[in-house]
Amino acid sequence: MEQPRRIIISRTDSIGDVVLTLPMAAAIKKELPHAEVYFLGNSYTKNIIEACTFVDVFVNWDDMKNTNVAKTLSSIQATDIIHVFPHARLASEAKKAGIKNRIGTTHRLYHWYTCNTRIALSRKRSSLHEAQLNLKLLQGLHIKSDYTLHEIQQMYGLAIDEKKSSNTTQKKKIILHPKSRGSAREWGLQNFRELIRMMDPALFDIYISGTKEEEAFATELTKGFDHVNNICGKMSLNEFIQFIGTCDALIACSTGPLHIASAKGIKAIGLYAPMKPIFPQRWAPIGTHSSYLVIDKDCNACKNGGSCACILQIQPKQVLDELMK
Repeated sequence: MEQPRRIIISRTDSIGDVVLTLPMAAAIKKELPHAEVYFLGNSYTKNIIEACTFVDVFVNWDDMKNTNVAKTLSSIQATDIIHVFPHARLASEAKKAGIKNRIGTTHRLYHWYTCNTRIALSRKRSSLHEAQLNLKLLQGLHIKSDYTLHEIQQMYGLAIDEKKSSNTTQKKKIILHPKSRGSAREWGLQNFRELIRMMDPALFDIYISGTKEEEAFATELTKGFDHVNNICGKMSLNEFIQFIGTCDALIACSTGPLHIASAKGIKAIGLYAPMKPIFPQRWAPIGTHSSYLVIDKDCNACKNGGSCACILQIQPKQVLDELMK
């Protein structure tokens, strides 16, 4: 019996990046319906990968990296591996494992001697969205690799949760996710406090989400607001994913939960700096009810990190208006 096409998608970085990679699994399943899709990620992203209906098997890099990686990869009997997130060691071990089709970009020197299928792809210079850039790597499988943002909206494979009630008079459940673990420019404590002040308690139930380490920030944010719930560090990622699906909207800067909300089909409002390459053209949430706010300005003043004056100029009233649409 002929071995089925078994394709590894390798993306071992953060949640938002992984969410924007899931459409690759959908594309493979559509174009190669008998193929098996393995997704190589890490413990932190395990729950989101396993929640995707287009992924057959999750492979944990954290479990693998201290073993004989080539031997472990060989045991999967993969026919193809796509290095979406460049990883020199993984690329080398995949070659040792004898994976027949090893796909990487031409812009990584080590891919020239570890990958035998190389795609000319420059993320830094491209005007495409991150999800579209990921899909471009499917050229290495000789299947469709060009997708519109509208097409990608339907390609996450995350179940859309049913709301508990369709009663339009029920208060809306809104998640505010103010921090980013350093992955994005942030909107700031005062802006979020002003937004909360403007949100009518009779209309909204508000939840502040984040990690356990961000609980102190959330406590400061919620000070004086009895109707705001601090849920920082109180849920596992799997529980948080499910909770997002039961809410009406999530507001955040460019970070993982924003992309989860977008993929789950709820209103996801992103707050962005205008600076390339972290601007919304590259990283905006892609979903049927997603949008973003960014000031109309070319600016690189915060390119070395620190506070971003541009994102701070987005007004709380603008965010509330977007929420009320």
